[in-house]
Amino acid sequence: MLAQAARRAGPGLLRRAPVVKQPAWLAPAPQRLNSGLPVNIGVLFVPQQEAWVVERMGKFHRILEPGLNFLIPLLDRIRYVQSLKEIVINVPEQSAVTLDNVTLQIDGVLYLRVMDPYKASYGVEDPEYAVTQLAQTTMRSELGKLSLDRVFRERESLNANIVDAINQASDCWGIRCLRYEIKDIHVPPRVKESMQMQVEAERRKRATVLESEGTRESAINVAEGQKQAQILASEAEKAEQINKAAGEANAMLVRAKAKAEAIQLLAAALAQQHGSAAASLSVAEQYVSAFSKLAKDSNTVLLPTNTGDVTHMVAQALGIYTTLTKTQAVKTRDELPPAHGDPQIPSTEMLKSEQVTSS
Repeated sequence: MLAQAARRAGPGLLRRAPVVKQPAWLAPAPQRLNSGLPVNIGVLFVPQQEAWVVERMGKFHRILEPGLNFLIPLLDRIRYVQSLKEIVINVPEQSAVTLDNVTLQIDGVLYLRVMDPYKASYGVEDPEYAVTQLAQTTMRSELGKLSLDRVFRERESLNANIVDAINQASDCWGIRCLRYEIKDIHVPPRVKESMQMQVEAERRKRATVLESEGTRESAINVAEGQKQAQILASEAEKAEQINKAAGEANAMLVRAKAKAEAIQLLAAALAQQHGSAAASLSVAEQYVSAFSKLAKDSNTVLLPTNTGDVTHMVAQALGIYTTLTKTQAVKTRDELPPAHGDPQIPSTEMLKSEQVTSS
């Protein structure tokens, strides 16, 4: 048993305590045997964060606490030295097959601590080896439940599952697993190339989708711009037509008012003395001006038989004007009752007979 304990001594869980240097006035430091275990000389000093398991006559006696301890030489023997510090163990690289039949090379780091020195000493022969093998088997079991893509996405949950499985099995060993971290995951070259092609295809897909979305947004923006432009153009045309109609209406009103004022002024001028002579002169001027424009706008011209008799044409125009004036006066008299002493105004029948006689 001592030989086996000596082979396990070193960086593992079960290791030998270093030589404790004591001052000259204290008891001499215990000497090591070939096994590396401290020698019981009666007075022992246990370092901090270490637990020394003592057997008396081959049977477990007690665990020495850090500090000063007294033992019976020859009867008591230090059988195991356990470190209570957190220990880091490298889990060797191993092969594991995923749910989609991909072989991976994976390794990890295990963090654990001795919680019960008695169980760690008597519950398992080699705690470090046992925990390492348990971590490897649990890792293979957990990887077999996941596909390749989920292995990379769920590393945290994978680590937590491995820690739970190790703690359930190592509870009777007095060891508690604190953390487990996967260091490296090595994928076969062909699978790695396929994953790279998949990543590139996914990137091209996202680029195409983004480009199509950009094109769609651009088309929507262009359509919205055209719609707003058409709406604004129609509103501008509507406002233009309204303004144009309002302008034309105002112009017509202005022209009508001007024409009415001109007619009133003309009527007032004709009612004055020598107004008929002025009207005759104006008609003669308009006749001469109209006669001078004949055959300029059209090839077809209708001429009266007495075109050269300007005096006859002016007399005829004045006769028509006189007849219209008398007709208007008669209508006014028929509408109003005659007053006493008014001059006799000829009736409509008299005017008609005079017109027929003159013609």
